[in-house]
Amino acid sequence: MAKRKHPASRNRGKRPAANTLADNWLYGVHPVLAALANPERTLGRLLITAEARERLAGDLPAGAPTPEIVERGALERVLPAGAVHQGIALEALPLPAADLEVLLSGLDANSNALVVVLDQITDPQNAGAILRAAAAFGAAAFVTTDRHAPPASGAFAKAAAGALEAVPLVRVGNLVRALETLQAHGFWSLGLDGRAERGLAEADAGARIALVLGAEGAGLRRLTRERCDMLARIPIAPAVESLNVAAAAAIALYELTRGRPGG
Repeated sequence: MAKRKHPASRNRGKRPAANTLADNWLYGVHPVLAALANPERTLGRLLITAEARERLAGDLPAGAPTPEIVERGALERVLPAGAVHQGIALEALPLPAADLEVLLSGLDANSNALVVVLDQITDPQNAGAILRAAAAFGAAAFVTTDRHAPPASGAFAKAAAGALEAVPLVRVGNLVRALETLQAHGFWSLGLDGRAERGLAEADAGARIALVLGAEGAGLRRLTRERCDMLARIPIAPAVESLNVAAAAAIALYELTRGRPGG
């Protein structure tokens, strides 16, 4: 594998990610190109079909591994069944997970800040789509649990469409303690809950917001709900029982950022 030297300033306080050889492939144009451009990545093989190589010839960054031109079938044999690869796949070790305390300490104490927190959202498509929305609205961090969360590769990276390289990913063993850490750094934790009395537009969460999202169906766990400073819902028509969690996250992120001071 080609080793890249990680900039010390960007990795300070980070825990090294596990090297899980069974799940080291990123696939799809946006995730692969974003990973190739990220100096924090440790890269291995870059597989590409002849058609995709011609299409992407000008997009591969300098210093990328030499592409191996392969048939579509050979590419698909190294990927999960049904992977939407667009003719390109990259072997890459997971990024080191950020340390929440160190990351928060490095934020400007007087600036707006947004953190997205997932309470055991396990579906990689949903988690990846939420990460993409978090990147679009300038989130400073993306917090998930160590367990009951998708690995940061494969389908998750594909759904995030390159956002995995843009927003620091934090994995925590205890979500309640993570919320306490956020609150100690001035964050107002807002849990999205369809049963809440207050509508999202009525939530005045201030300049530092931790948006907390629960899994579809189950929602926020009891201890997570109790730890939130406020619960709010997205008002929807009675004919629709609920929104997909990724769609709800995008709506909430827009609503929370559009009227913020300095936003």
